[in-house]
Amino acid sequence: MTDSSMRAVGWARSLPVSTGPKAARDWARDHLRALGWTDSAPGTVDDVLLAVSELVTNAHVHAHSTARLVMTWDGRCLHITVHDDDAASLPAPREPSRDGLGGRGMFLIDALADDWEARPCPDGKAVTACFCPPDTSQDAR
Repeated sequence: MTDSSMRAVGWARSLPVSTGPKAARDWARDHLRALGWTDSAPGTVDDVLLAVSELVTNAHVHAHSTARLVMTWDGRCLHITVHDDDAASLPAPREPSRDGLGGRGMFLIDALADDWEARPCPDGKAVTACFCPPDTSQDAR
């Protein structure tokens, strides 16, 4: 028996390597505005936009791949997923180097998101970060 009360809304966009993270942020901001988050949860919007930027940049820079960005709101959590073509390695947070310019992306995702995961897919990998607006968030990890 299925639960007919479950409702979700989602959006998807493909971002080729030639597309910068700003296009991803602008696209995501428009959908967050449609959800009413820009007025009700501006701090969470900032966190989501930084996560979108980091995940899309990782797909472009590390996987040398189109980033397929999917945003899904299930009424409790906003799921931000970026798929890329690199199945060879899953990202993990690491302490950033004081000397290096990079290496902070997943460290930031770990700090900003309520939860996140990376998983292999048949043609690459998917990294998903989940964000709950302040009024529905549960105790942080």
